[in-house]
Amino acid sequence: MKSAAAAVSEEVRRPGRPRSEQAEQAIIDAALELFGERGVDGVCVEAVAARAGVGKATIYRRWASKEELLIAALGSMKAPMSDPDTGSARDDLVELLSVLVQDVADPRFSRQFAMLHGEGEAHPRILARYTETVTEPRRQVIRTVLRRGIARRELRADLDIEVAMLALTGAVMARSKHDPTPASPGFATRVVDELLRGMLA
Repeated sequence: MKSAAAAVSEEVRRPGRPRSEQAEQAIIDAALELFGERGVDGVCVEAVAARAGVGKATIYRRWASKEELLIAALGSMKAPMSDPDTGSARDDLVELLSVLVQDVADPRFSRQFAMLHGEGEAHPRILARYTETVTEPRRQVIRTVLRRGIARRELRADLDIEVAMLALTGAVMARSKHDPTPASPGFATRVVDELLRGMLA
């Protein structure tokens, strides 16, 4: 099966230009591949363009810098996360954690997430931008659900929202770090239900 980059590369050799969506996916794929092989320093616009089979101008029309391209590429491995607002805090949290479980099931995710954080000391700006533009908006959705649960009196009024958010997301991330096999279909539900019940006898 051909990668998006290979498909675009073939199309570039034919008369005419590749479709915009195909080119964009090929660029994202190429950036992720290079990051996985060489880290942040191995990603440059010239190398991405060559691997994707596009010109540098095609990349710069979409992203102003290597940094923006890399953040977009890493962010593309995460599924969209919006506030479900089902009317139940528990059901909302299960739905949101199911998205996280889906994200970490991608074998590229754990490897490249670990690489990004491992290179954070050498490239703090990229890590900070990733946290700001990719991680934090998703955390904010979970905080919104927790606050709404408190307002509806589904959750304790004195709930520590930050700790609850980290406990929910941390359970998914910790499992992916220590167990590369896909989580069982009910994993997100079990995490939410156990945390909502608490640990007291």
